Amino acid sequence: MTVLHKIDLTDAATFPSRREEAWKYSDLRRYLREAPEPSPTTAIGPPGPFYDLGGEAIVFANGRAVGVTDFIASGDQTLRLRFISQATETGHTASARVVARPGARLLLLETHEGSGSAYVAHNRLDIDVAGGAEVTRIVLVDEPHDAISLTEIDVRVAPGGVYRQTTMTGGAKLQRQETRLMHGGEGAEVQIDGLYALSGERHTDLTSVVRHHGLNGVTSQLTKGVVRDTARGVFQGKIVVERGADGTDARMGHHALILGERAEVDAKPELEIYADDVQCAHGNTIGNLDESALFYMQSRGIPADEARALLTQAFLFEVVDRIAHEGAREVVRSWLTARL
Repeated sequence: MTVLHKIDLTDAATFPSRREEAWKYSDLRRYLREAPEPSPTTAIGPPGPFYDLGGEAIVFANGRAVGVTDFIASGDQTLRLRFISQATETGHTASARVVARPGARLLLLETHEGSGSAYVAHNRLDIDVAGGAEVTRIVLVDEPHDAISLTEIDVRVAPGGVYRQTTMTGGAKLQRQETRLMHGGEGAEVQIDGLYALSGERHTDLTSVVRHHGLNGVTSQLTKGVVRDTARGVFQGKIVVERGADGTDARMGHHALILGERAEVDAKPELEIYADDVQCAHGNTIGNLDESALFYMQSRGIPADEARALLTQAFLFEVVDRIAHEGAREVVRSWLTARL
């Protein structure tokens, strides 16, 4: 499948605005009207949060590759993919490609590590999962409050392939993780999960489109978020069951807590079904913490702030607990706990 990446940081005419339906809630042109100056070279700095889990590494520093940009997995392997941004009021783009051959078991540990101020990062990632291959992608996005960060992921899962993805974001001035997945059906299994924890004026956008093209494909999607202060969380999830993709089993859920009077969550779950004999469902809830649970915990001597933190943590950890790899799951738990 050939994918055209529309956004080009060197050409402001390619920056989408809210007039485009897919960017209705994340108006890039509002914040970026001109092409940014190219980011300078920078050092890699300390190792990333997944360093202790080992494996090989692909590293980009301000868009420049430090070594190879492609990775082919053929066995049981771990790859740490690091997008490092250390820039101020400049922009950079990085592209990588990952291929999992038949029989491969790949743990892909991806981090977006930002420092500096008001930079623009645009990252692209292509992933091919062959039949009989299994890819688990865990993503931590940790960037300054005034950064603009855009990531486009194109995934192709062949019949019999397994792809699992969990994305954790802390937001930025404008932050978007967009996943576009082609589902081959016939034994292929896909799990696309997401989590966002936002405060201040931060904005994050988790957008995904999963297209089922083959028979009997399975997709499970769970996204949860918490927003405070004047932060804004966006979830746009679409599952398309094409003609001929009979027997598809696709489930999508998005659930968010709003913990500030001026915080905002925009959710747009969608199903498009053109096949017969399918099992598809989606759900969406947005609310506040359970007051009765808060009262119960306080009646047991737990201070109000601590009770809120514990309930918030339990709410979000449902997504974390779906990460099968124990080591990655514990890194994510620590990362999230530090932010709550």
